[in-house]
Amino acid sequence: MEGYKSGFAAVIGRSNVGKSTIMNTLIGEKVAIVSDKPQTTRNRIHCVLTRKNYQIIFIDTPGIHRPKTRLGDYMVKTASSVFEEVDVIIFVVDVADGIGSGDRRIAQTLKNIKTPIILALNKVDIADEASVEKAKDEFANMKIAKTILPISALKGDNLSKLESVLVDYMPDGPQYYPTDMLTDQPERFVISELIREKTLTHLYEEIPHGIGVEIVSMIEREDRPLMDIRATIYCEKKSHKGIIIGRQGKMLQKIGKEARADIERLLGIQVYLELWVKVKEDWRDSQNMLRELGYN
Repeated sequence: MEGYKSGFAAVIGRSNVGKSTIMNTLIGEKVAIVSDKPQTTRNRIHCVLTRKNYQIIFIDTPGIHRPKTRLGDYMVKTASSVFEEVDVIIFVVDVADGIGSGDRRIAQTLKNIKTPIILALNKVDIADEASVEKAKDEFANMKIAKTILPISALKGDNLSKLESVLVDYMPDGPQYYPTDMLTDQPERFVISELIREKTLTHLYEEIPHGIGVEIVSMIEREDRPLMDIRATIYCEKKSHKGIIIGRQGKMLQKIGKEARADIERLLGIQVYLELWVKVKEDWRDSQNMLRELGYN
């Protein structure tokens, strides 16, 4: 397509700095799940932003952290593997939380990367001006980023500027995905993530990292537009199973009700969602379980 630009942008950074929120806000739809819990994203998720004259494929990566399980190791390797595969890297830092050792460790890694880097200083809407200026100065001295841009993913501040800068780095190329396509992830994966998001929202701090979701079946009824979905929520401890289900099943009902609403918006039809909870001790260190849940 003459005059058309397209390319790939990786979004990297520590856990819980707002990477998925940036994607969802730019695209205008929830594609990657968001939560105030760290390490929410576990897979590389391709989100597609299509405009009249360009298409940007974002790769939303898991937060880079010190792994303690096989799942954690998979997540870090997944995030790091994109550095040389894309046209530009967006390195996201939470300036409200302050620059930490994890940010500096990622910055040191990026010093040897030839791919252009945009530093997005996120959450400026809740950060004081002094913290923002301090972050700008520190990263400017590191000389890793061609552009340093203060933004608020939640409020949308400066995201149009970020999009404009990204387009500057995109090469001339084809439209890789159809105009109405928002992600290349299978429906099953997106649905499992929407269910997991609700568990992250409602459950205690120590439980979410031990939760995995498997879509057992998806069958559309022949007599009317309704999708029957059966899913299993895996946890690592018997005590966690009781918390997930809740007294008289009320917690599981709440998770199911909210997940069903999001799934219906995604599929555009009515959904009957059936959730089961099973205990699989230490599943995050089981290669077979990781493979079954799509972490391979």
